[in-house]
Amino acid sequence: QVQLVESGGGLVQAGGSLRLSCAASGRTFSSYAMGWFRQVPGKEREFVAVISWSGGRTYYADSVKGRFTISRDNAKNTTFLQMNSLKPEDTAVYYCAANYRRVVIGLKYDYWGQGTQVTVSS
Repeated sequence: QVQLVESGGGLVQAGGSLRLSCAASGRTFSSYAMGWFRQVPGKEREFVAVISWSGGRTYYADSVKGRFTISRDNAKNTTFLQMNSLKPEDTAVYYCAANYRRVVIGLKYDYWGQGTQVTVSS
């Protein structure tokens, strides 16, 4: 069992930055690929970024490529999403998710966090 807790969300002006964190419980964090997703009311949850269990591979949605960076610290059981040059359309609830070993671009993850709100004002 893996429990995930996101933090770092908030209100920021367009062009600003935020760093989201996802703290994981359990001793097998390093065995999981970690993903970030986001969702706005009335829309489907969408993929943002994923990092492999070793940190050696990362993938991004086209909408965030070049602005967001996913990383992880396996010693601290934490995954990060550095978000720069934020736009109003980045406003959403951001979720982290864990999937055992496999890097997945879709929504089929084993565990999900509760989400953290990110609001970007224009």
